[in-house]
Amino acid sequence: MQIVKIIVLALLLSVSQVMAQDIDQQAMDNRSMESDVKSFYAETKQVTQFIRRFNGEEDIKGKKLSYKDPNYRDANKRKKFISALFDGENTSIAESLKRAFINDVCSIDGPKLLDFHGGDWFGETYVKFKRGNQETFVTLYMELVKENLGSKWVISDVYYSPFEDMYRRDEGSPSRFLHPLSHELDFMNLDKVFNSGMHTGDYFYQDYKVDKLSIFLYELHNNTLRFQYVSGVKFHFFQVDGWYFEITEFNRPGMNRGWLISNLIKLEDGQKGSLMEFIYHRD
Repeated sequence: MQIVKIIVLALLLSVSQVMAQDIDQQAMDNRSMESDVKSFYAETKQVTQFIRRFNGEEDIKGKKLSYKDPNYRDANKRKKFISALFDGENTSIAESLKRAFINDVCSIDGPKLLDFHGGDWFGETYVKFKRGNQETFVTLYMELVKENLGSKWVISDVYYSPFEDMYRRDEGSPSRFLHPLSHELDFMNLDKVFNSGMHTGDYFYQDYKVDKLSIFLYELHNNTLRFQYVSGVKFHFFQVDGWYFEITEFNRPGMNRGWLISNLIKLEDGQKGSLMEFIYHRD
């Protein structure tokens, strides 16, 4: 009887050890998975990678998934991944807005995906130049366009405050104008136009649309503007119907870094156009 008890006790101890090992292994696996998830969240180093992760086209370790893989664009996994693609330190984006956005783009019936070549997204770069002896910053807008069988980035617009005011009328001094009988003087009074300094724009046709890219290119060719370096970049996305979001690169310690969503807006009817005007400083 004593021998039987010893055998039973030994068996119980053996089972207990196996169960403990299983539990320990499961805990290790969970910790490993948690570590992998954190690593996944932390390593969004490229914009194309942001797009793949937004679409659920990578696994937890960042490996591209085959479209035949059951996890490819899986709605539940996308929800987890997209929630980690937000700038966690930005408290201006309400959690309720994030949830509404994630639920919308991850809808099983009509998922919304990003397309690198799908248009409706563009870059905004802040570039430092030397203009004469002074250092200044110019905003360049970058657009991805098709060319032959591929694509390329081009400078589509520019914002630089001196260009904005060049042809703008000085509303405080409406008396600056060329007299309607100036033709009788052979327009000799043009001297006051060209000696007016900052007020030259008062004498120009006010519905004229300034081609700022031409001015920018002219100053580059004349070495008036000399490139120094790119100081910042962000991208604006209008691809998701009914939404606008912006992504910015965050280089900081911790897990929440890389290309992250730094702004999110639910678009109302007609709001896209006004938002575009605001971004391009066309107001």
